Amino acid sequence: MSSRFIGERLARVDAPDRVTGRAVYAADISLSGMLHGRVLRSPHAHAYIKKIDATRALALEGVKAVVTAADFPALKKGGVIARGEVELNLDHIRQVALAHGKVLYHGHAVAAVAATDPHIAEDALELIEVEYEPLLAVLDPEEAMKEDAPLVHPEQRTRTRDGTLDRPSNIAATYNVSRGDVEEGFQVADVVVEHTFRTRTVHQGYLEPMAAVARADPGGRITVWASTQGNFSLRSQLASVLELNSSQVKVVPVEIGGGFGGKLNSVLELPAVLLARRTGRPVKLVMSREEVLRATYPAPATAITVKAGATADGRLTAVKMRAVFDAGAFPIAPVVAAYLTSLAPYKIPHICLEGYEVVTNHPKIGALRAPGAPQGAFAVEGQMDLLAEKLDIDSLELRRRNATQEGEPMPVGRAFNRIGLQPLLERVAAHPSWTTPLKGPHRGRGLAVAFWPGAVMPSSCNLTLQDDGSFSLVVGSVDLTGTRTTMLQVAAQELGVHPSKISVSVGDTDSVGHTEVSGGSRITYTMSNAVNQACTRMLGLLRERAAAELEVDPQELEYDTGIFSSRVSQDKRLTLTDLGRQSLRRGGPVTATGAVARMQPAPAFSAHVVDVEVDMETGQVKLLNYTAFQDVGRAVNPTQVEGQIQGGAVQGIGWALMEGYQFSESGVLQNANLLDYKTPTATDVPFIDTVILEIPASDGPYGIRGVGETPIIPPLPALANAIHNATGVRIRELPMNPEALFHAMQGRGG
Repeated sequence: MSSRFIGERLARVDAPDRVTGRAVYAADISLSGMLHGRVLRSPHAHAYIKKIDATRALALEGVKAVVTAADFPALKKGGVIARGEVELNLDHIRQVALAHGKVLYHGHAVAAVAATDPHIAEDALELIEVEYEPLLAVLDPEEAMKEDAPLVHPEQRTRTRDGTLDRPSNIAATYNVSRGDVEEGFQVADVVVEHTFRTRTVHQGYLEPMAAVARADPGGRITVWASTQGNFSLRSQLASVLELNSSQVKVVPVEIGGGFGGKLNSVLELPAVLLARRTGRPVKLVMSREEVLRATYPAPATAITVKAGATADGRLTAVKMRAVFDAGAFPIAPVVAAYLTSLAPYKIPHICLEGYEVVTNHPKIGALRAPGAPQGAFAVEGQMDLLAEKLDIDSLELRRRNATQEGEPMPVGRAFNRIGLQPLLERVAAHPSWTTPLKGPHRGRGLAVAFWPGAVMPSSCNLTLQDDGSFSLVVGSVDLTGTRTTMLQVAAQELGVHPSKISVSVGDTDSVGHTEVSGGSRITYTMSNAVNQACTRMLGLLRERAAAELEVDPQELEYDTGIFSSRVSQDKRLTLTDLGRQSLRRGGPVTATGAVARMQPAPAFSAHVVDVEVDMETGQVKLLNYTAFQDVGRAVNPTQVEGQIQGGAVQGIGWALMEGYQFSESGVLQNANLLDYKTPTATDVPFIDTVILEIPASDGPYGIRGVGETPIIPPLPALANAIHNATGVRIRELPMNPEALFHAMQGRGG
């Protein structure tokens, strides 16, 4: 069959429901007898909880329950690790949900209340009496690493490659990776540069705040509706923390208003379940925007030092990197991802990578679209431009001379399979965004390259032929980015029917096989393989049904656009509608499943070129032009691919120029609203042009590569490089807002 639907700009199937308000989100769920919950949060960044007294709150008319960490099963140390883009210990998920023994950051959940009305629940929070013993807060990760620093977790010992250290420390883990002899590499270099680059904590900025509804049935079964990126991951978290079997927990998919990695782990679901169990009634919890900023899973602050050497002809000889990640109140942080992604574009014979995962009295960090990669690229791509300047080599040419190729080793792990970095850089070199001279004072052009390895976790789907000859496809992956539409296109392509003959939905955890989280740029890559399997099996089953009905050999049948016909007897033919109707009388329903567990990685590379103009009096940066180049393997739906690239670029622009948590000296977040926590608007960015390359990945039936992660990485260094070329000032700390740039240009920072 010809490629009729893959590659088409099909409109998103969920668009009408979203724009008309018919789409159902977690906060829209309303169940009979439902109560409304609210969460009491700590006013301290670090304090022991001496006593919690809910007597007055429970006496308030309309209040039905108050729960604390004491209502969980006994805390177990060393629990199961939940896997997503950023690993997280299940014990830590439990402690994020409700503080156990002491609070570890300002806004840490202490208790939850359920009442007949949300306003009553809010009033009840003020009646819960909590006695605290404040402790010194540990806020700077580099200070927290010192031996005399106050301890966030006195029982914590540092994990190293060689084992666990004996003494307590805020350093949760160290990482060391090396290849070759880095000192030898620096000795043969003609130019060596070394600098430290810093980034702040930033939030994912999803539009829909966290929300959850929980119901506990009399038999002990739990049903949860949640704003989550992974139904099955959430089920595993709830079952493990509550000491239930997975079969006792059902997670029902609802629409999700953005996640970007921030909705991988439970926040509200656990207290909602505790309240539902206590009251015997459904309970809804919805976060305010302030709560979202204070107490969810933002991306980590970092301090990354890079020392890089190169020969006079522009060949990299060695790179040494030291990365400190602020993990927040609990481990774990994406330290290794920073190494892997930032150095992966280049052939480097000698490397030495040293990383530290440090706990502080900040909110527990999570994933944000390519976790760890933007921070690493900010440092490495900045150093690449500095090397190019010292060597008097064009910055693109320096990258071309050192670009990695298929078969070259990654900084960590296996060698690259099929990749398209070299063709990508050739496309940049020939594109007007790079070749057109940039005229005018205080204008600069910046370039940066990025890499994301792509995740390959399990995906599953079910396909059913309906009695009218149409198909229903149920996938296990939460739809964040329009993946129902792309899976519809894959199914239509393989089944040879028009997309209008297929409905696609996201299944709950009882109705489809285990599917891992929607994250890591993996869903279109892996789920398309599962859908392909299901369609192939479906057509095989239908061929057998048609052959039996027509009394011919199955191999005699041809299939095209919904019709099975005999090559021998032209009058013998059956349509899908015929087979659907007959399935009600003979043979029963026709169903097929598709599932994938492991596939080869599908590495993705991108490059961004940005032109800026800087107001030398105010430090204001104006974006003039922005072009994003990316190898996507195969663009199933080019419109959605372009949207993903543009959206990632905008988020990276915000990270680079305006976003960042601002904490007081006592650890209180000062900009916990969208007025003070600034994000880009339409007036802040120009149209983002996209250039799509399609160099097929090594695995899968279509050569697809993930798209969503990679485009958030280059904006940070590309903008820093452009600003440097416009002003002569190198900014090494984000955000590069007007104030920071003004002081840097005045020689007082940067």
